[in-house]
Amino acid sequence: MLLTAPIAMPLAAHAQGATAAETCLAVAKNFPLGAKLPRTASVLRSNQPLTIVAIGSSSTVGLWMTDQAKTYPEVMKSELLRLIPNARITIVNSGRSGDTIPGNMARFETDVFAHKPDLVVWQMGGNDFTWLESGESLQSKIVTGIRAIKAQGADVVLMDQQFTPMILATQYAKMQGAIAAAAQQEDVAYFRRFDVMHKAVDSGVPFLALSSLDGLHMSEDGYNCVGRGLARGIVAAVR
Repeated sequence: MLLTAPIAMPLAAHAQGATAAETCLAVAKNFPLGAKLPRTASVLRSNQPLTIVAIGSSSTVGLWMTDQAKTYPEVMKSELLRLIPNARITIVNSGRSGDTIPGNMARFETDVFAHKPDLVVWQMGGNDFTWLESGESLQSKIVTGIRAIKAQGADVVLMDQQFTPMILATQYAKMQGAIAAAAQQEDVAYFRRFDVMHKAVDSGVPFLALSSLDGLHMSEDGYNCVGRGLARGIVAAVR
């Protein structure tokens, strides 16, 4: 039986002094991933070490964070360990700034599979929107990547784009549609980062509180909300 600590609710969205990350978490409330994570659940229930590989672009690298502990993969690990105190978790950060979906896939063998992951978090979409490509073509590429990961026996969580000013200036909906369709087609988990951040902004969090000054990448609070929210989604998916 997997024993988890209760998920402490962050401060209410209107609470005076609440950080943007706390408000982001409070507004979202829960983080359904839409699919189970059977291998992850099995590893945790058997008290075996869990290896998670995060693959993606600058959002995974944690651009603008000078402290690795503030990147979303490390925040996710800290939150997982808080929620599952006896877990043994290794995080491998295989982010590469500027990378694309095909670029990620080209690195799967060396930067993902070589680490023998139980769970792969695949963050995508921020650098592919400039290419004139159909949603169906994008979906096909993502499905190919998902199947390659599943062939290794690992669980998959897809993560979409961030809700930031520069992303909103793109055809972001096409990419989101492709990611959602691929997740549904392959019955894999999908962390809707865009929606989580969007809800926070709609609730009154200043746009630039979750995004960096460049208008593209996330701020410290953005990484914090995403990392903690994803961890909570993972815990819910393995219960």
